[in-house]
Amino acid sequence: MEKKLVFIFNPKAGKGKIKTSLMDIVDIFNKGGYEVIIRATQAPKDAYEQVKKYADKVDLIVCSGGDGTLDEVVTGITEVGSKVPVGYIPAGSTNDFANSLFMPKNMLDAASMIMKEEIYRCDVGRFNSQTFAYVAAFGLFTDVSYETSQDLKNILGHLAYVLEGAKRLLDIKAYHMKVTTENGVIEDNFIYGMITNSRSVGGFKNLTKDVDMNDGLFEVTLIVQPKNPLEMQEIVRNLLNMEDNSDLIYSFKARKLTVEAEEEVAWTLDGEYGGSPRLVEIENLQQALNLCLKSDK
Repeated sequence: MEKKLVFIFNPKAGKGKIKTSLMDIVDIFNKGGYEVIIRATQAPKDAYEQVKKYADKVDLIVCSGGDGTLDEVVTGITEVGSKVPVGYIPAGSTNDFANSLFMPKNMLDAASMIMKEEIYRCDVGRFNSQTFAYVAAFGLFTDVSYETSQDLKNILGHLAYVLEGAKRLLDIKAYHMKVTTENGVIEDNFIYGMITNSRSVGGFKNLTKDVDMNDGLFEVTLIVQPKNPLEMQEIVRNLLNMEDNSDLIYSFKARKLTVEAEEEVAWTLDGEYGGSPRLVEIENLQQALNLCLKSDK
């Protein structure tokens, strides 16, 4: 009996480059022994809905788009409790998740890799009742990814985020938070925080060290509100040089976190708006995603 595959792609991601490779990708899947169901996303959350529709009807789900498309697919898979394998063909402006796992940048190479059908069991994150693939973040610049227009992303790529973020440098807001983990409690005023399972965030690689994406642990970075320009320079220097010897930056690993704020705080999950809760519970779902991945790294 022929195997079935649903291929869900965002036709606008990454300057729409999927359009020139679509038939070749489908041909690779056909040669791999799959009957292919093709679904182009029509609106936000469409990939999420398609995954819930097909999760128990196919042998493999493949998605192509940016990190937001991947986030929708991972969320759908997690919510229905499916173990169906997922393949990912990166086509976005930044592709943090794909870069972290050393996936092929060429679409046809990525499709061929998926047909190897080797499974990597990857961690994902739970954010209250939501799911994220690789990063939950708040504070400075975190709204840039979902407020930057798709057209601008397509024209300028990662530079679009930088240009949009530069507008915010004179408007840095701090949030008083208490962060509780299995290792203790931290309470301070933070301008930025990220809970990640990734070697690349916002296109910048190796912001966090010693990352193992299926060890059940998040890498957590919290940046304290600087009191003057010199402290801001210290923060920037430490981040750029991959150092964690500043009292202004908390850097640690954790399986679970509870984040309590005195006011509503906007969060981004994999580059998409994740709501503005005052209380957040974040948990690592170890090896919850069956990802088609073959890597020599």
